[in-house]
Amino acid sequence: MSAAAVPSPIPSTPAAGSGEEAAGGLYRDAFRRLRRSPTAIVGAVLVSAFVLIAVLAPWIAPYDPTAVDLTDIRPGVFPGPSAEHLLGLDQLGRDELSRIIYGARYSLLIGVVSLSLGAIVGLSLGLVAGAFGGWVDGLIMRLVDIMLAIPSLLLAIGVAALLGPRLISVMIAIAVVNVPIFARLLRGSMLAQRRSDYALAARSLGVSRSRVVLQHVFPNSLAPVIVQGTLALATAIIEAAGLAFLGLGSPDPAVPEWGRMLAETQSFLASAPLLALWPGLAIVLSVMGFYLLGEALREALDPKLRR
Repeated sequence: MSAAAVPSPIPSTPAAGSGEEAAGGLYRDAFRRLRRSPTAIVGAVLVSAFVLIAVLAPWIAPYDPTAVDLTDIRPGVFPGPSAEHLLGLDQLGRDELSRIIYGARYSLLIGVVSLSLGAIVGLSLGLVAGAFGGWVDGLIMRLVDIMLAIPSLLLAIGVAALLGPRLISVMIAIAVVNVPIFARLLRGSMLAQRRSDYALAARSLGVSRSRVVLQHVFPNSLAPVIVQGTLALATAIIEAAGLAFLGLGSPDPAVPEWGRMLAETQSFLASAPLLALWPGLAIVLSVMGFYLLGEALREALDPKLRR
């Protein structure tokens, strides 16, 4: 994600009262709008289905996703969908549906872990920059600008290649890509909140700077971060699939990663195009769910978009 793609901070609504009361009212109002949004409903259904499939994979997968059976496999010919194997078999005789189901588990694991790591580091940097300002803010933001100047996929490939082809390397690579995005987003939102009426009133009453930042400014600055977290999950799934497609994921070929499944079908696109269709469709639907939910959250939390 480029610097231009980083969403601008979402201003909070004018608050009468403390920062905590304003934040609570904002989130309650946003939740009411989400329940009436068709975009949010569709996104929530897709995300819920994706999460349920990932969590319940051992119970709903009809076969072992790593079990190899070459009995029905012929050179260049793979059995398609049937009553026993609803999505057919891959080039090694493994059940395609079971591998798609277990692939959701790996995608969710990579997305959640990488997002958590990136958010923790990025929010820490943004909190320090937004709270102290001055040369501390300038130093942190210059480091962030350097990271944002590198294309996200190129940065992820470099980090993953440096750490070696492992699942944890993919998580760290995607986390590194998300650090500058969360840092800049929180820092910009906090700078806007520091000039709000409730923050100035608290300082004039003698409330300490650290208490104003941690108990008032920081909670009211999290709305754009929540939105970005949802959108970053969608981006993490795409980047994880891309790194696995390039061979930078898990070194175990039996691991059912959607990106690896796409890479393995390149030689069989003419004879078995469905083997590429199923993992590609899984990636599209999961990413669409997080994207629709993120867009609905952005519209619900942004006062400028309310009717």
